[in-house]
Amino acid sequence: MGKRNEEVHFDQDGLLDQALDALDEKRGSTRERALSVIIGAFTSNMQHHFVDKKFATLLHQCLASIKKGSKKASAKEIALASHAIGLLTLTVGCSDNAREIFEESVRPLDEFLTSKSHLTKIPSLLECLAIITFVGGNGLEETERSMDILWRVIHPRLGSNVVAVKPSAPLITAVVSAWSFLLSTMRNLKLNSKNWQNSISYLSSLLDKEDRPVRIAAGEALAVIFEIGIIEKFSADSKGASDMSQEEINLQESYTHLQGLKGKVITQVKNLSVEAGGKGSAKKDLNNQRNLFRDIVEFFECGYSPEISMKIGGDSLQTSSWSQMIQLNFLKHFLGGGFIKHIQENEFLQDVFNFKPKRRYLNNNEHRMSSGEKRMFKSPNSVQNKARTQLLNKQRLLSEVGFLAI
Repeated sequence: MGKRNEEVHFDQDGLLDQALDALDEKRGSTRERALSVIIGAFTSNMQHHFVDKKFATLLHQCLASIKKGSKKASAKEIALASHAIGLLTLTVGCSDNAREIFEESVRPLDEFLTSKSHLTKIPSLLECLAIITFVGGNGLEETERSMDILWRVIHPRLGSNVVAVKPSAPLITAVVSAWSFLLSTMRNLKLNSKNWQNSISYLSSLLDKEDRPVRIAAGEALAVIFEIGIIEKFSADSKGASDMSQEEINLQESYTHLQGLKGKVITQVKNLSVEAGGKGSAKKDLNNQRNLFRDIVEFFECGYSPEISMKIGGDSLQTSSWSQMIQLNFLKHFLGGGFIKHIQENEFLQDVFNFKPKRRYLNNNEHRMSSGEKRMFKSPNSVQNKARTQLLNKQRLLSEVGFLAI
């Protein structure tokens, strides 16, 4: 059985090696197809064996597609390369490799996003920045830096030669979603009253926009802001005015102002939870909006956060907070059809959601497999199925990388 698994790994790695080599080709369409093959492989399976051998090469080839001037990369290639970096980060989990990805990628992503060129590339880059920070970032300061980079995509720092460009609704949605995803990981926040007042005011203004996905993204962001207690952090101790320091007085004034903003948001949320239509058109979007904002109203009025129970095979993945829900939805969207495979086998994601799938044992013995063993083995009853599936995957990938032989 070990030999058979080694053969399967060899075949899979051989295909990925060909795709990796193709990233050096001059023809952009060839590089795009190679990246698509890599993304398909990393989405559908945990490619630990390949990563152990080719981690650095894959990372720097993908970065070469993003770094300005290193290649004449199309918008599609840059989007694919950034998605591949995100998948690579989730595959390695919390490790020195994830740290290297973060350190090597943040600056080129920042430079590209602030260049404001080719906006069609930006959504994938936003997701990539959020993922590498989520996994490989260390501490509050680095997370805040990435959140600031995201925010500046729709709120650029205007200079004398910079012209403000109105961001599109899909871009606003992508920025706010990625920003909320990172915010959901934070608890010890810097108390900058002006920044938070501006953020809440801006998100409140988005609730009045015509585009429903924008409203939904803004509503989720506001829910996370209030769940992690941004406003309460500005509340000074109950003292007489004469006993309060100037700093405490300033905090109290900020708290009062933010409470006023919260009151406005509550009114907006209640209206959106019962909207009869008129703004937007899709019925599904309207129902999603109503359901979301009803949950937010219940959270504001009763303190209840939405609870999600998702069946994964014979197990159940559960969330019970806005922060967890934001993380789950973001990662499901990023992984697409590969989410189930990853949550079943990716120990990093299992730790994120405290998900403990039923352990599989070899030969029915009470032996708990290590992560290394789990990469090489399945239960005896599933070995043939796995080999057959991987053979089909091999045949499919061979057809997709046929261009490599040209």
